[in-house]
Amino acid sequence: MKIIFTRDFCALIISVAIVGLGIGATFPLTSIALMQAGYGSHVIGILTAAQAGGGLVIVPFVGRITSRIGAHCAITSMVWITSISTLLMQLTSNLVAWTFLRAISGAALMMLFTITEVWVHQLAPDRSRGRIVALYTTNFTLFQMAGPLLVSVIASYPGWRFALCASIFLLALPGLSIMRISPDMGQVGNNSNATRKTILPRMLAPIIGVGFFALFDTLALSLLPLFALHHGISTERAVVFGSAIALGETVCAFFLGWLADQVGRERIHFGAAIVVTLLLPTLLLVTTQPWLYWPVLILLGAASGGVYTLSLSAIGERFRGPSLVTASSLIGASWGIASFLGPIVAGLLMRMNSPDALIVVLFIGIILFICAHLWEQYAARAETQG
Repeated sequence: MKIIFTRDFCALIISVAIVGLGIGATFPLTSIALMQAGYGSHVIGILTAAQAGGGLVIVPFVGRITSRIGAHCAITSMVWITSISTLLMQLTSNLVAWTFLRAISGAALMMLFTITEVWVHQLAPDRSRGRIVALYTTNFTLFQMAGPLLVSVIASYPGWRFALCASIFLLALPGLSIMRISPDMGQVGNNSNATRKTILPRMLAPIIGVGFFALFDTLALSLLPLFALHHGISTERAVVFGSAIALGETVCAFFLGWLADQVGRERIHFGAAIVVTLLLPTLLLVTTQPWLYWPVLILLGAASGGVYTLSLSAIGERFRGPSLVTASSLIGASWGIASFLGPIVAGLLMRMNSPDALIVVLFIGIILFICAHLWEQYAARAETQG
């Protein structure tokens, strides 16, 4: 655990956390701006998916770009690109332009997080991997949680709200500038496609786990407020729904990481998924019982965050060196696909049926993870016995 006291690690997690603040503010602000302009959930879902689509497109090129310009330069460049694309949203209200700018931002953010996650895995020892990864995700989520709270303050100032979000991203640059260590992404060579074929079968459950959390996190920030508004909850409280979920992800992530280090990641991983499965249907009850808002949403956020954090830990356990870089790129692809398709499917289903379709989409996602986890356990036992 000495790693957490190093200057470079602190600079990295704080910088990534500030980026999380910008993301946490930009997502719900975009949804509110579109809703105020008269667009429905399907348009919001498509625009949210555009950001994920940009991330998905950049995934195959992360290693190549980073090996050419260096990891440090790549990270700082991505922060600048994200800030500028967000600022330009303040200068136009054209929906096509907004879609294009969200896609650019998504590509930049995907590259940034792929690089930083590899670096964290390279530094974390196995005996404390769960805690280190949890610390990384907790700092990010803690600041992301503050994003919707910030939106509740600045949403009524349309003349500068996106400009403020753009300036938040730039606050990450000082920390990144003092980092001396960066991940060696140059190890990814021309055989990365062949490597993926050997790695993919060994990470089915982590891929689906990250995909579920990407879906959950994206919908919580973009479409969950609309779900709440449909059930008669005020705009101020609906926006804070995402913050309550992020609070749960934050306050419990380190504890779950510690617990996984003590009693085994697989047990805690499966338990977190079961808690999510049990809590998702209760969201309908939460909307009619205000006193349940915070307890249920915080616990749901904690369990879903646990699925994500422990999926990342599983990748660090199973892979090293170039394989770790390739595995992280596959994780990025999973995040991109789920974030891209999830808002489109959920937005259309909410429009065609009812906002309650949001619960169905999330429920299917967590069931898929549970099935993949059980299949991995069965395959591991069969291999051991054979």
